[in-house]
Parts: sequence; C-alpha cells; structure tokens
Amino acid sequence: MDNPIRTRLKNRQAIVVDGAMATELEKHGVDTSNKLWSATALINNSEAVISVHTSYFNVGADIAITDTYQANVEGFMDAGFTEQQSEKLITDAVRLAVESRDKFYANLDSRIKQRRNFSPIVAGSIGPYGAFLADGSEYTGAYKLSEKEYRNFHIKRLQLIAQSGVDMFAFETQPNFEETKALAKILKDEFPELTAWITFSIKDTEHLCDGTPLVEAIRYFESNPQISAIGVNCTSMDNIEDTIKVIIPNTSKPVIVYPNNGDIYDPRTKTWISNPNSNSFEDLVPKWLAAGASLIGGCCRTTPSDIREVAKVVNGETRL
Repeated sequence: MDNPIRTRLKNRQAIVVDGAMATELEKHGVDTSNKLWSATALINNSEAVISVHTSYFNVGADIAITDTYQANVEGFMDAGFTEQQSEKLITDAVRLAVESRDKFYANLDSRIKQRRNFSPIVAGSIGPYGAFLADGSEYTGAYKLSEKEYRNFHIKRLQLIAQSGVDMFAFETQPNFEETKALAKILKDEFPELTAWITFSIKDTEHLCDGTPLVEAIRYFESNPQISAIGVNCTSMDNIEDTIKVIIPNTSKPVIVYPNNGDIYDPRTKTWISNPNSNSFEDLVPKWLAAGASLIGGCCRTTPSDIREVAKVVNGETRL
C-alpha cells in the first residue's frame, strides 16, 4: 500500500496543501450559489478548474484536492443529468487535476524539479453527506444514517474517483463521527491499496460538530494504517494552534490543517464578510509548525496568495 504523504514527509518538516476551489472559480465567472457549489464548473467550465489547480501549483502547493467535494451522482441527477453523465462529471474532475499536475511538473526546470524531489499529490475530495444536503449540515453533523446508508451514498463516488487515478482520498470537512467510521470501512473493504486523510469539521477545539470528543475520534483511527493523516479543516484560523495541541498527544500520524482565511460567514444570508483584522498565514503558520502540524493549506476564501505565504514559511522561500 503506497502512502504518498509519508513518502513526501521523509526528508521534510511539512508539505503544502492547496487552497479554496470555489473562491477562485468565482473569479472565473462560475456561479457557485447553488446545491452543486464548486462542482458547477465541471459542467461547463473545465478550463477554470484547470486554471485554479495550476495557480496553486505555481505558488508551491504540494497537494491538489479534486473538485469533487460536492460532486456526487445523486446531486448531478437532481440537477437533470443522467446517471452516466453524472459519473463522467466526477471522473472529469479527477482527470482535470491529474492533467494539471502532470503538465505543471513536466514543464518544471530540471533544477527546480530536483529541489522539489517529488511531483504533487492529487487527493480525491470526499465531502460528507451533509454537503449533499446543502443546508449547512457539514457544520452541524445533525443527521443520522445507518452504516449501510452511508455506504450506499459514498461508494459510487469513491469508485469513480479511485478508478480515475488519484493518489489518495481526502475525507474532508467531516462533522459526523459515525460517517467517518463508515468511510474508513469502505476504504478497507473496497480500496485496500489506497490511503486517505481525515479532516474533521469542529464546533470548538475539542469537539466535532456532532459533539463527539475530538480525542475519541482521533484515537479511533490511530491504529488504522490506511488513514495517513488526521486533522481539521474549514474552521477559523484562530482555532488551529489549540486544536493541533489536542491532536498531537493522541496520534502518531501526520497532522493536517487547512482553515478558512479569517473572513466571517453569515449562515443566515449564506455570505462571507471580510475581516480586515484577521491574522495572515505568514504570521500563523510558524506557530502551527511549532505545535506539530505536518500538512498545511487553506480552505474557504483562501487564495493562491495565501498558499504562497504557507509555502514561503514551510520551505523558507516560495518554490515553484
């Protein structure tokens, strides 16, 4: 079983995860204000997806997350596509990420390529069932399905993404402990050759959104060899340092964090409010590294400029 994270961390303190997809797609004219969110671009603006992936590689991202967080067969079919068309849209998302990565790496100067020492990872995004509901449930975890129902919901997307050539999965923004257990079981049963990271959606530095103690969730996955990193994403930057300190004593796995950029989300209007007083990644990443984080990137509202800051700190200078 290949573990791309462990391989790339052998001689490095940390590696760089990319940033927000939807925020950048909106700059390309993609309307993400619907149930499909960033997956809307897969329908009619694949060039925008390529551009976003490339923009993050160009500023030093070592990992690209596919545009599949809210891409699933049911969602596309609800939007009027056939099952076959829906499946192709999901495989297209992986193809776009892989092609962007391969083109970027092939065009690197040989000296830069030697300094990087590896090509970027493509991680297949698997968002929670709550994302499909499109009602903010990924921030509450307030839903309950049986293990079989979780399996039936996730299995097709996992199969499509695996078959399309990802290096690993990203089980991200996960608010519901039972759902993550179901995902890990699918991973073991169906994809024994692949690994995944799990990043939880948290309501505070010690609890998942569904109320499960973070320590309990971490310890549950500690002995699972296919879970290659564990951490949090899509939370305030201010939560990260203290959350890392909760995670580190309870796992030997690399810790992954990719928070939002510091802007404030209004769930009533479903809009973001800029926060001019937010700390920068350049200010906070040194603290996260010191606390023990090994993979660092950005989630909602982050941009290539933010990831450039992350790469600058992680690598000592911005690398291409």
